[in-house]
Parts: sequence; C-alpha cells; structure tokens
Amino acid sequence: MALSSEPQHAPSKTIDQLRRWRIQIFAATWIVYFALYFTRQAYSAAKVGILEDPSMSAMTEPMMGVLDATYLTAYAVGQFVWGTLADRFGPRRVLLTGLAVSAVAAALMGITTAIVGFAALMIAQGLAQSSGWAPLSKNLSAFFAVSERGRVFGWWTTNYALGALVAGPFAGWWSYSVFHTWRAAFISTAVVVAIVLIITAIAQRDSPKAVGLGDVDLDEWVARRQGTSKADIAGSVEIVDGPDTSIIADEPDKVGVLRGIRDSFMVAARDKMILRLGLAYFCLKPARYAILLWGPIIVLKRAPQVTNLQAVIVPVAFGVGGVLGPIVIGWASDRLFQSRRIPATVISMVVLTIAAAAFIPLTSTGDVKMIAIILGVIGMSMYAADSVISGTAAVDFGTKEHAGAAVGFVNGMGSIGAVLGGLIPGFFGPVVLFYSFAALALLTGLLLLPSWRLRAAAA
Repeated sequence: MALSSEPQHAPSKTIDQLRRWRIQIFAATWIVYFALYFTRQAYSAAKVGILEDPSMSAMTEPMMGVLDATYLTAYAVGQFVWGTLADRFGPRRVLLTGLAVSAVAAALMGITTAIVGFAALMIAQGLAQSSGWAPLSKNLSAFFAVSERGRVFGWWTTNYALGALVAGPFAGWWSYSVFHTWRAAFISTAVVVAIVLIITAIAQRDSPKAVGLGDVDLDEWVARRQGTSKADIAGSVEIVDGPDTSIIADEPDKVGVLRGIRDSFMVAARDKMILRLGLAYFCLKPARYAILLWGPIIVLKRAPQVTNLQAVIVPVAFGVGGVLGPIVIGWASDRLFQSRRIPATVISMVVLTIAAAAFIPLTSTGDVKMIAIILGVIGMSMYAADSVISGTAAVDFGTKEHAGAAVGFVNGMGSIGAVLGGLIPGFFGPVVLFYSFAALALLTGLLLLPSWRLRAAAA
C-alpha cells in the first residue's frame, strides 16, 4: 500500500506535507466508516433482547423485517443524494452532518418505546449512514492515484469489515453483560460515533488543494516514482474513459442544488460501466445485509442451543473473513491484473456461489464451529467483491470530477437490493436465504464477466 509515495521534481516540504496528509486522510476516513458501523449494528444486536422484552411485544420478526426495510430504503435514497452533494460541496460537510445525525438517532432509539418512533428514527439513521461511503471514497481518491488504489482501497475497506466484526459484540456486551438491557446497544454506539465526529472535525480535509498543496497530478507522480509514464501504466489492457461530462450544465456555479444533483446522477446513470457495476451491486448486497442485520437470528435458528450473547458473537467470523478479502483482492487487482478490477471480482463470485450453496447442508447438525467457518468463507469472498464494486472500481470509472456521483449511484443501486436483505429474513428462514444468495452471486459474476479486460483511464 503506497501511502508514502514521493513525487519527484517537487519541493521536499511539499513532499513531506503530502506524505503526512495521505496518511492522515487514510486514517481519518477509515475511522469514520468504521465508527458508523457501531450505530448501524446496534439494532441487529438489540433484536434478540427486544424479542424477549414483554413491553415490546408488538416487535415481531416480520415487524423487524419491515423496520429494516424502512431503514434500507432511506439508506438507498441517501446514496443517490450524498455522493452528488459531496461532488458539489465537498465530502467534509456531508460527513460531519451524517455523523451528527447518526449519533443523535441512535441515542433516541435507546429511549423510545413506540414502533412509530422506531420507524422515524430508522429513516433518520438510514439517511445518516448513507452519507459515509460515497463522500469518503471521493475523499480518499483525491489523495491516491489509480495505479495504487487497488491496494489502498483494499486496506481501507477493511473499515466496514472490522466495523461489522467489532460493533455487534461491543453493543451486545454493553446490552447483555453490563446493563442487561437491549437499550444499551443504542446508547453505547451513539457515544462512539459522537467521539469520532470530533476527531473528523479536527483531522479530515477534502483534497490536496484544500490543505494548500494545489492541484496535484498524483498519477504522474506515482508513474515517475515507478520509472514509467502515465501511458505506460495502462499496459495492454483496454482503457475506458469516465462518464460523459457533456450533459453537465455549462455554468455549474449558477445551477441550483436540485439541478446539480440531477446532473451528477445522470453522469453516472449514462455510463455503461457504472450501470453494470450498479446492477452487479444490486445483486450482491442483499446477502451482506441479511447476514449483518440478521446474523444473530440466523445463528439461533441453525444452533438453538447457543445463548443470546453467543448468537451475537458467532457472526464475527463473517467480519473476520471480510477483513482479509478486500486486502487480498486489492493486491490482486493492482499487481496480478494491472489495475483491472473485474477479474479478481469474478473469481470472488465463484467462491461465494459455492460457499453460500454449501451453508445449509454443512450446518444441518447445528455445529457452531462449522457455522463460523462457512460464514468466514462467505465473508471473505463477499467483502472482497463488495469492496471493489462499491469502492475502487466505482471511483476509477467515475473519474476525479464525478467520483462521488459514480460511487453514490453504484451504492444506491446496491442499497435498493439491500432492502431485500433486511426484509426477507423476517419472513423466510436460512434455507431460502442462502440458496438465494448463491444464485445472486452467480448472476453477479456473469454480469461482470464481459468487462474482464477493462481498466479505467488514469484520472
């Protein structure tokens, strides 16, 4: 991971400043998305306690599924909006707003008792959570070149795998070991996000230009460091330019916010590769969110002998696999496939198809270790492909000017699919779920296969 690439033919002070800011932005953006998973996972950890709470008798599994779908619908809407606003106003404003709303919404969920109140706060949380990925991806892409993004994003996208790994047990521990109430899941995670809000305000900036380094050509700097040129980096692969910018208004400074959102959305929607990534992510994301939001319930149904805390902890294996997957695929896409993102993603989909199809027969005895192992393999292959489709590839093909819109579009499409991941587990059991996941993984691989040789232009 080239966090400290030194541009040649530049003042040493500028080199030192760039190195420091690249490390600082990597760390600051990583911790933001890591922290957002705490408030995102609070409801999942609270579910097993809510089902046992007589005062919450109206909160049945189907009702929980509806609330998850409500949250994910708001999340999907937010994905289409926040990325374009990050392009227009910069990631910083969007991130600070989202962190603040997420912390407040989680804290209020810890004290409310009415389902209507839960629904309203789930909408607020969904909108807040969706303010993270597209602006953060755009922020990171401003400091790292195309030729190094596979490795950089591979390490960076461990944030949501580790977040999912740590957040559930963290919320479960406060809820079932310390305070013995599911409400602590919301309060404790709200505190974490509030702390990260302060860190972000201090440490995060939008671009090299925003910290006084001017308009930096990172692709040229990295190419010179490697003893090549920007043209040489491409190799013999097919180069694809970013979205058509001709549909953007001629005088963007005079365009209203709503027009700006529409124009940025159209930039992403009219690009064939961005559309393909969006469709692929629509097929992939339901499985991840079903396991994230319903992991403890799935474990209880496959192994009824476990305790509530154990049910929350077992899905940690899914997150462990998810930490390794993005690192491996990031290295492979940069080094083995010359910054082509699709080949390693298709290979990951083959592994995921096999693992998802094997989950039901291999866990039929209720063996907790086997459940953890298969969830780990599913997590590794799923998070690997997820990190490329939603992050590296979307940024690469979206280009610097419209990275936020491209990532927002791809993640918006994925979030529409994720609604199914939150809703369906409330009505169907693990058998239907995992065979469906296998079919969707296969479809995702087939959608991406025609783009095997494509590589984005350096921009």
